[in-house]
Amino acid sequence: MLKLFINKLGARTAATTAITASRSRRRIDLGDDIPAYSIYAIGDVHGRLDLLLAAEKKIEADLNETGDRGLIVTLGDHIDRGPHSAGVISHLLKPLPDVMRRLALCGNHEAAFLDFMDDPLSNMWWLEYGGRDTLLSYGVDIDYFMSKRKLLAEDLRRAMQESVPVEHVDFLKAMPISLRASHFVFVHAGLRPGIALNAQTDQDMLWIREPFLSEGPRMDYTVIHGHTPSDDLDLGPNRIGIDTNAVTTGQLTVLKIERGRAHLLG
Repeated sequence: MLKLFINKLGARTAATTAITASRSRRRIDLGDDIPAYSIYAIGDVHGRLDLLLAAEKKIEADLNETGDRGLIVTLGDHIDRGPHSAGVISHLLKPLPDVMRRLALCGNHEAAFLDFMDDPLSNMWWLEYGGRDTLLSYGVDIDYFMSKRKLLAEDLRRAMQESVPVEHVDFLKAMPISLRASHFVFVHAGLRPGIALNAQTDQDMLWIREPFLSEGPRMDYTVIHGHTPSDDLDLGPNRIGIDTNAVTTGQLTVLKIERGRAHLLG
């Protein structure tokens, strides 16, 4: 069943996604039935390839022990701040063992990276947001360009085009923004409370904190999200935050959803 889901992913999303003027990324809806396979949600990686590899090994061991199959959902912000953003994207493009499949959702950091590549001068703020680390991981020394008397945007854009593989850019552009499976919604930042799923904006799903953190979705869904770092699981009304600030704490949280219930993968 998991393999069938992956094979039909493109067709299913095209058929079930209602397009609005305020959004552009795909939203995946698997319907109301509880999946027959386990779903493993991974919080914000932020360039920590070592932690992502360890998390996937832990998931693979869990699946081998149970004899199950599983879908890994990474909740965005795979890049910036940590040392190996390029390596993380390269890894996400690689196939997994047969017992696992992966779906990488878009975070606000991926969106900011794409904006910077399109228009560096209008998005310089991204450099202080972790972008310097991402560019260095691709071999682009932004400080070299900044040290010139005048930042030459075309030279910088050319350097990025030569250093960031096309398949990485295509992958970032194609990342869906959300996944619904039964009563669970997986998204990077959260949802605007009380707004129907098909009316949520990309901006909110990538960036929102309040009023989502204090109110939850105000819908009959449990939202699994990252974006807002916490020392531990962040439990709120109908929401579970799993961004445990992996880039500095070394703790990358994996939440397992099994038969409609969520628990930490130990």
